[in-house]
Amino acid sequence: MINSLEKKFKKRENSFLKILILVLTGLIAFGSIILPISSRPTAFELSIGSVATQDFQAPRNLTYVSNYLTQQKINSIKNSVSPVYLNIDPAISRQQIDRLRKSLDYITLIRNDMFSDINQKTNDISNLTHTQLSREIATQLLNLDETTWVSIQRETILVLEQVFRSSIRDNQVQETKLRIPTLISFTFSEENLKLIESIVKPFVVANSLFSEQLTDEAINVAIEQVEPVEKTYSPGEIIIRRGQIIDEQIYEALDLFDFISPDNKRQEYFASGIFVLLQMFLLGVYFNKQRSNSYTVKEILIISIAFIVFLMAAKFLIPNRTVLPYIFPFAGFTFAIGTLFGFEAAFVLSLSLSSLISFGSFDFQSLLPFYLIPSLCGSLILGQGRRVSVFFSAGLITGVISAGIIIAIRLLEGTTDLLGLLTLSGASFFNGMASASLGLLMQFFVAQILGITTAIQLLEISRPDHPLLQFILTNAPGSYQHSLQVANMAEQAAKDIGADQLLTRVGVLYHDAGKAANPSFFIENQVAGNINSHDDLDPYLSAATIIQHVPDGVELAKKYRLPSRIIDFIKEHHGTLMTKYFYVKAVEMNNNDSESVDINEFRYPGPKPQSKETAVLMLADGIEARARADKPANREELEKIIHGVIDFCLKEGQLEDTDLTMRDLNIIVNSFSNTLINTYHPRIKYPELKTQPAETSNESNES
Repeated sequence: MINSLEKKFKKRENSFLKILILVLTGLIAFGSIILPISSRPTAFELSIGSVATQDFQAPRNLTYVSNYLTQQKINSIKNSVSPVYLNIDPAISRQQIDRLRKSLDYITLIRNDMFSDINQKTNDISNLTHTQLSREIATQLLNLDETTWVSIQRETILVLEQVFRSSIRDNQVQETKLRIPTLISFTFSEENLKLIESIVKPFVVANSLFSEQLTDEAINVAIEQVEPVEKTYSPGEIIIRRGQIIDEQIYEALDLFDFISPDNKRQEYFASGIFVLLQMFLLGVYFNKQRSNSYTVKEILIISIAFIVFLMAAKFLIPNRTVLPYIFPFAGFTFAIGTLFGFEAAFVLSLSLSSLISFGSFDFQSLLPFYLIPSLCGSLILGQGRRVSVFFSAGLITGVISAGIIIAIRLLEGTTDLLGLLTLSGASFFNGMASASLGLLMQFFVAQILGITTAIQLLEISRPDHPLLQFILTNAPGSYQHSLQVANMAEQAAKDIGADQLLTRVGVLYHDAGKAANPSFFIENQVAGNINSHDDLDPYLSAATIIQHVPDGVELAKKYRLPSRIIDFIKEHHGTLMTKYFYVKAVEMNNNDSESVDINEFRYPGPKPQSKETAVLMLADGIEARARADKPANREELEKIIHGVIDFCLKEGQLEDTDLTMRDLNIIVNSFSNTLINTYHPRIKYPELKTQPAETSNESNES
């Protein structure tokens, strides 16, 4: 009763510690996520025309309509629209020709004025409003003879009429004036040509007027056809480098990325808290679904530490980096967890860790599949990691799949920069190989801390040329053969019930190592017909000698540096059972007075089996010994032996510290039966024919 209460209290204590570790992990994870947010300045003192104080990278993928670029395009369209002019206005032409006629008539009057002197006439002509003639030209006009003057008058009117026959816009007036000499008749002298040109020029004006209304309408039509200009930034793309001047376009981008306007950090904290709670809920459900002793407090603590180390390293290295996120060896965590605790644990923990690492990063939708999918595929390839080469094969597969994911995502986004793809693909292959190295190293150290025996260690010590196995084979060949037979039985049974079959097989190979210290005291090492070493010994001494093979085995295992999990097989394979044969002899020697015999002197030191694997060894060891002694003739007799050993162990309470269920025990019965029936294959007894001659009735049996 007291023992039961202690176990119940210890179970509650372990559950509390596991919950505490999970809560602390969640708090540290939350801190890791919000630390970059809290350390980020609320707003940068930036303005148009100021100098950038640091490099600014796009924290996420963003496509937006740029008001600045759109306005720039509209301004360009405005400038490209040609001004709209009205058709030729005849009234302007008639008005100018009429003014010319009046000016010519006025000059004629001045020429014919008999009362004014030459100086007064010159002043009057040069002061004409419309002609703007110089005194030199006026003097020349006064000195012309009448015939020439009449010809010049007629020619000026003809030239001006020709000028106004074409459309003249305000920007074409000067060009038109330059063409006047080409319209004057070649019959005039050079001097008279210049006089005609001087008279006509002032009257040349635009006869096709600019229409502001029509031009505005044309501009509006062009503007309506302008598509808004979009600007796209890819995650990690440089917006502006330190030292560059911030223009309106850059300022607009910085504002949209919240580098200028104060951002709402409380909202980000709240979102991060929700996300961390969801991840911790996932991990809590997973660990709660495992059987109570599937993960020890120490194992969960080490897993949590590794989880936090990877998360904090990622949050320190990845933000505001372009290539480094794709070099980060995330798969190393998955590889180590997968080889130590199985693929299911690797999947759940990697899903949670990759989500937390990607959350809040500049490219969540790309980083999450990049971290999760390749690492899980590599973990499937890796399995238990039974060879170093398998680690690097898994790393290579991880690199290939990572590169494939990058290419697929970049093609989907339309980002097909060849140099960028090659760079990230190279980073992916480096990531895979770095993950393999890190996973192998992490597996070794975690295994040492937790006392977990890795597949590589197990395969190494299971080789027949291992010094301790050679020692057992040389000194106790019978025990060695017995161990091989038990190993075959236990390995298959462990596989059938979902236990670690490799650990079981290797542990069984060494479970009787202590017998090599005193091999002759064990029946399997004694030669048939020789005197039994126990015949002349006191039962107390015989029992002590037999029991001693457990401490001797532990001592040998430590001497040859076997892992602690293998030593557990040596300690636990007899549990706290007693050497019943010698106990009975001792009772008989004491006149069948059992009270006079201390039963504890005939018990193994234990402890009882603490795992499925050592429990399977205890059952296989006892059943193989009974089967070898009783030599069952058929399957029924064999199963009777198996059930007898299992029932005895249950009755003695040897399996109460393990996770074995009745379903497991039924599977074990079937597994042992199949293995042993093929080993002993009882011989068939052929019936004798009563009519057969006597001399042929002793026919030997066939095997």
